[in-house]
This record gives sequence, C-alpha cells and structure tokens, in this order.
Amino acid sequence: MEDEYAKLIRRMNPPRVTIDNDSSPDATVIQVESVNKHGILLEVVQVLSDLDLVIKKAYISSDGGWFMEVFNVIDHDGSKVTDDGVVNYIKKVLESDAIYVPSLNGSVGLKPSEDYTSIELVGTDRPGLLSEVSAVLTDLGCNVVDAEIWTHNARAAAVVHVTDGKTNFAVEDPKRLSTIKKLLRNVLKGNNDLETAKMTLSAPGYMHRQRRLHQIMFAERDYEKVEKTEQEKESGLRPHITVMDCVEKDYTVVTMRCVDRPKLLFDVICTLTDMQYVVFHGVVHTGDMEAYQEYYIRHVDGSPVSSEAERERVMQCLEAAIERRTSEALELELCTADRVGLLSDITRIFRENSLCIKRAEISTEGGTAKDKFYVTDMTSNNPVDPKTIDSIQRQIGEQAALHVRWKSSQSPPEETTMSFLFGNLFKWQSS
Repeated sequence: MEDEYAKLIRRMNPPRVTIDNDSSPDATVIQVESVNKHGILLEVVQVLSDLDLVIKKAYISSDGGWFMEVFNVIDHDGSKVTDDGVVNYIKKVLESDAIYVPSLNGSVGLKPSEDYTSIELVGTDRPGLLSEVSAVLTDLGCNVVDAEIWTHNARAAAVVHVTDGKTNFAVEDPKRLSTIKKLLRNVLKGNNDLETAKMTLSAPGYMHRQRRLHQIMFAERDYEKVEKTEQEKESGLRPHITVMDCVEKDYTVVTMRCVDRPKLLFDVICTLTDMQYVVFHGVVHTGDMEAYQEYYIRHVDGSPVSSEAERERVMQCLEAAIERRTSEALELELCTADRVGLLSDITRIFRENSLCIKRAEISTEGGTAKDKFYVTDMTSNNPVDPKTIDSIQRQIGEQAALHVRWKSSQSPPEETTMSFLFGNLFKWQSS
C-alpha cells in the first residue's frame, strides 16, 4: 500500500527540470526538483554521465519528502550544453517516471538484452586474461558487440555483450550457452582460481553496464586493502577521504578530495546507493584538476554510521569506487571496421608486445568498432615505451586508426593520432 501511495504522490507532483544557459558564464545549470525516493540522485547523475557531460559543481538537498539538486555541467569539449536534441532528451528522461531508457548516443547505458547475450565475468586479474577470453569467444563463433572490463586490487570484472557471428542476434541455443559458460570458466580459473572465478549469463531486461561492474567488484570485496607499491603511494592519485559524525543533526559527514576525472560523481553516488546510504545534503566542486565532495548521509533505516568498523568500510569502499577508473595507464583508442575476432586479434597483439590491459571499453556502431584500452607494461611500474606503440602500430593494419593519448608523466612521440597502412591484419578476410 505504501508503494502505491508513493506512486500517487509522484504522479501528483511530477519531476520538474530546468535547464539554464544564462545564469552561469561558463556552464549549463540543470536544476531537478522531485518527490524524494531512494536512488533518485543516482538516476539523475547516471543520465548526465551517460551523455558524457562533465559535472563541475553540484548542490544536493533532500530533507523531508522533497528532493532538489543543481548541477553545473559542460560537454566534453568544455562548452555549455546547447544542442537542442541533448537538452530535450535530458528534460524528457528526467521528467518521466521511467529513468531506464536507451541512451541518446547509443554507445553507453542501457539496451534490451534480447538483442545480444550478456555475459558477466569475474576472477583474479592476470596479464593476457582479456586476450584469452576474447579468443575463446571467437573460437565459439561469438562476436563481441560491446563490453567493459575493469581491474582493481588484483580482481578483474567484465560485462560482455555478444551476438551469434552468423545471425547477428543473441545466442539462444542452450547447449551452446552451456559450452560458452564452461570454457570461459576454465579461462577464469587460471592458476587454480577455483573459488573466485565466476561466469554468469545475465537475465533478460535492462542493465546499466558500469553500475553493474561496481556491484560485481563490491561483491568481490575489491575494496579490501592490498599492499600499495611505492609508486602508487607517491603518485598523488590516492584519494583523501574522511568520515565524521555530525551529532547535532544526526548525520554522518563524508568528505573526499581526489584527482578530478570524468564520471567521478557517478562512481561515488553509485557506491553510496548500493551500500544503502541516502545523501540528504551534498556539495561538489571541481577545479585545477582536483575534485572536492562533501555529503551528509544516513543509512536507509535513518541511522548514521554507528561504529568504527562501519566507518572504515565506508572509506575503503569509496576509495575503491574512485580508483577503479583512476589510472596512470596509457589510453589507446582503436577505430576500424568490425568483424568477428577483432577483439581477439588486438588483445593478442597487446599481449605479444608485453602490454597489460587495466581497463577497456568496447563498442560497435554502424559496423565500426570503437574500442578504448588503458594499458601499462607488464610490471605496471614503468611507462609504456614509445617503441612498443610503434610496433603495435605496424601490426594493426590497413583501414585501422589508432589514437594514442599520452599522460603528462609519459614521453610522447611527436605524432599521437595516426592512421596506419602497414599490412592488412584487420582487413576482412572471406573464407
């Protein structure tokens, strides 16, 4: 009965979204007002993040039954959001009762899983793991249409969407699905990793890939401490997090300072939400490559953080959420015609050139593969040698463009974006 009452109140007070390009000189101001419910902050932040909008500032207030938040956002080029299609999409989605709709750009977010088979993988991280997984899928006649792979604290997790290489639709045959599951589990077991290796086929419906990866990593307890290398300790990437009591208001106050990066706010709010905490008030400021966040939270049952063990766990989980997508790895972006076996070939080349994939985003749009890989050398301690990139470029082949984004701490060659016409490794070969 309570759920029905909440639905009635929401219908009587639909969300109101205001998008203002005049009040701020350098950002678009998006204000959202709505009846409060658990998870609504994450829903709003998720929509903005999936559009690759950069949140420069945010103000959050949700005491009582009403929720209000204000975001100052820019697009990935640093400009205000002026595209009418994007503006109308934001209003339409945030003012609707169903947040979970396909994303505007088609490359991030949610898609009906009837179009593909969704596979979730988790196991102990090791060099060459993605290469081995993609090789198995290729041998089984599966085409990877999109995927996301994260590694953190010696754990690896992936959500992979595949289609039948012949029909371009989801793999539905039970025997074939059983074979896929068996062979992928064997790969994930690796060096007798029998207890932690897992492979599951996701249920039909909608799923947000990045939120699901956070949930998988959290379930695998990747937040538990591992010994940091001296380079990691001195890199300045490690976030500074405090969890304190606000006794007079019965809140717990969480503050965070860390290097700013895209989707940082989504990662933090996703983790707090999945840990069953509610953000009642919050403020976010970014500038000079640093982000500051402050939240007043309680558990969904209304209680603040009540023990030192819980306080430590909140800090560990938030640190893990920030670190999962924070890396000094070199970013390589590949754009080429898609085909069955493409991912297997490129990851094999990386492995043969002693590169370790720390994170990857695989997508396909209009028959073109657009893949991003974040790589380090096998030790993760040394910068990637530009000669190694030259070797990879020579092997990639005709019709493939490789974009290299060097970190400031690395030594780039003069050219960082090129198309390469050596050989024909990625050219379609008809059998």
